Amino acid sequence: MGGDSVTLVPMSAERILVVDDEEPIREIVCSMLTAASYKCAQASSGMKALAVLESGEQFELMLSDLMMADLDGIGLLEKTKEKFPDMPVVMVTAVHDISVALKAIRDGAYDYLLKPFEREQLLATVHRALENRRLKMENRAYQTDLEARVEEKTRELSEALVDLERSYGMTLEALGGALDLKDAETEGHSRRVTVFTIAIAKAMGLPKEQIDVIARGAFLHDIGKMAIPDAILRKPGKLDAKEIDEMQEHCYHGYQILKKIPFLTEAAEIVYAHQEHFDGSGYPRQLKGEQIPLGARIFSVADTLDAITSDRPYRAAQTVEAAQKEILRCRGTQFDPQVVDKFLEMPAKLWTDLRTEIDSQIRRVAYSTAKSSS
Repeated sequence: MGGDSVTLVPMSAERILVVDDEEPIREIVCSMLTAASYKCAQASSGMKALAVLESGEQFELMLSDLMMADLDGIGLLEKTKEKFPDMPVVMVTAVHDISVALKAIRDGAYDYLLKPFEREQLLATVHRALENRRLKMENRAYQTDLEARVEEKTRELSEALVDLERSYGMTLEALGGALDLKDAETEGHSRRVTVFTIAIAKAMGLPKEQIDVIARGAFLHDIGKMAIPDAILRKPGKLDAKEIDEMQEHCYHGYQILKKIPFLTEAAEIVYAHQEHFDGSGYPRQLKGEQIPLGARIFSVADTLDAITSDRPYRAAQTVEAAQKEILRCRGTQFDPQVVDKFLEMPAKLWTDLRTEIDSQIRRVAYSTAKSSS
């Protein structure tokens, strides 16, 4: 074999590339490795080794001399770690090159062998290097598999959450539908006041998760009326003192209904407090200031806006500007000043547009329902 030749041995099992500019050393090393059932390829220089690697041959390990003419072991190490990072490199050096060998390890070599070395030293070092590579590859495969599993579970969880959100929506619709049977005027009011509440909450910069809770509380704020007798709920005239007391219990009844439903537990607190006033003059618990949940304080403004801008048996609907004036008048008494200030920053046209959109949606649903039942 010539001093600058490259010899490839047929591959099977674990393959090792032996790089050394001294042919006798390459032959001895390959002989030891072949006897141990490894498959070897030889390269007589750093450049020849790169040519072998870049030809497409796959190697699990490279043994490289440090001192070579055209491309030394350090240069070969740098190029192979860049292009073939999964292949460990063991440097082979004479005793007087030990400091260079240690630098090679710092630069990414797995280990080094000092010349001359015994067969057992060679095989032990090769075994450790290959075992280290195997463990790294297994760990990478495990990480890849784990990432794939996590991705799959995340997708499954996301789908489950979508289904859960859908079931939440169905639950809310069912509860709202049950209330509609009790009070025909509730649906439009509940939907409008929910949209108004969401708009104010967004303007205040609240996170989506909190807005979702507030929206549920706003939509179901009157759910406790299901427990109020029809004689009181539908009474055309004014309620007497006893009936007023009973009507005011709807806040507590609503809380009792919703707190037993896990995803509505937080919304239940808003329902319980939606008739409280900022100065403590509301009901049923006379909560004051920040004792009142923020969602209930926002709802209170939205509810008054809808009440003033809606037709009532005793008066026609008033303008948004009239509602703004009344809400400003009650700033600090009935309403949270910070909520009022944010509400007043919002354009009056927004509320008109939202009302128009919600009312048209309700009419479309009513028309579709009537058409399908006819």
